[in-house]
Amino acid sequence: MKQKILLLGSGGRECAIAWKLSQSELLDSLYIAPGNAGTAQYGTNVPLSPMDFDAVGKFAADNGITMLVVGNEDPLVAAITDYFKANEALKGVKVIGPSKAGAQLEGSKDFAKGFMARHAIPTAAYLSVTADNIEEGFAFLESQKAPYVLKADGLAAGKGVLIIDSLDEAKSELRQMLGGMFGASSATVVIEQFLSGIECSVFALTDGEHYQLLPVAKDYKRIGEGDKGLNTGGMGTISPNPYYTDDIAKECMEKIFLPTINAMNAEGRTFEGCLYFGLMITPNGPKVIEYNCRFGDPETQVVLPMLDADLYDIFEAIYNH
Repeated sequence: MKQKILLLGSGGRECAIAWKLSQSELLDSLYIAPGNAGTAQYGTNVPLSPMDFDAVGKFAADNGITMLVVGNEDPLVAAITDYFKANEALKGVKVIGPSKAGAQLEGSKDFAKGFMARHAIPTAAYLSVTADNIEEGFAFLESQKAPYVLKADGLAAGKGVLIIDSLDEAKSELRQMLGGMFGASSATVVIEQFLSGIECSVFALTDGEHYQLLPVAKDYKRIGEGDKGLNTGGMGTISPNPYYTDDIAKECMEKIFLPTINAMNAEGRTFEGCLYFGLMITPNGPKVIEYNCRFGDPETQVVLPMLDADLYDIFEAIYNH
């Protein structure tokens, strides 16, 4: 049976996914909402907001959509997977993306850090701070060495992380973040110990039990030469990552990948979809910087061209485990 797929999103990531899905022999129609000039080469752009669940659901029902691929994180964190599964008219649509409970790994940095602490998954030391314990936050900053890392708890379009060299500036920025710099997303701020090393981006496509790791990438987030500028959602990327050795891969599997998937199951948050591991390879071994609940942008643009398999077949396997 030929498939009709609706892909949500409008970035370079979605262009890469659309390009790869368009190669499937099982594809009948590909729609991208809202899409961009690049995605229009591989399917039909439709003027829908991924956050308008009713409009997305109506389009899916009216157009016989058989699979919904959620590219960006916002609808996943807002529970679009749960919305489709709870709607009788949409239960036949295969949604590729985790439930709200699974997406909380990305939706709340405070949750993610607590999750790693509960399950002994290696990560940086941290403290979660609100307006109520800001003095404790200042004390934690004073206990750390520069640079200082401040992260908005919620989603901030990849812009909610500040890396600051001055202690006084870090304290000032903490006040501003808690005061609404990133809106409700920074009502809680996670202060982290700065990790020095080599970044690695690893995607695991998983049905919650089995998984397939994709080629490993390395992305660059800070503006300007020498990692001196502001943090961004991503300035560029390469794959394969030349620093991701077999020994590091083995350690990541034993201490990070399998423990994360197993712990999500143990907490009743079975993760189905693309689980992204942002890693730092430090002198003390690999540690998790962040989780994402979807493909990364820009990493997807270099990872998918290295994939020989039919991406639709992989998505089908995730759904029909």
